[in-house]
Amino acid sequence: MRIFVTILFMLVCIGLTAIVLFQEGKSAGLGAIQGAADTYWGKNKGHSMEGMLIKATRVLAVLFMVLSVLLNMSLF
Repeated sequence: MRIFVTILFMLVCIGLTAIVLFQEGKSAGLGAIQGAADTYWGKNKGHSMEGMLIKATRVLAVLFMVLSVLLNMSLF
């Protein structure tokens, strides 16, 4: 069982790293001065690819924390 949880933990670590690297930076840049942040993609960010990446990051971060606690509890 410990081997399965360790392999799952490694896959979550790799996935979390990849998803964080895929995300865009949070800096608004010069587009915010001209009002470019109020576009369709700015208002509906939750339904875009960026919104999906944020949700996946949250899920993988929770899995990371749970699996790391499980592996350190020495239950196996």
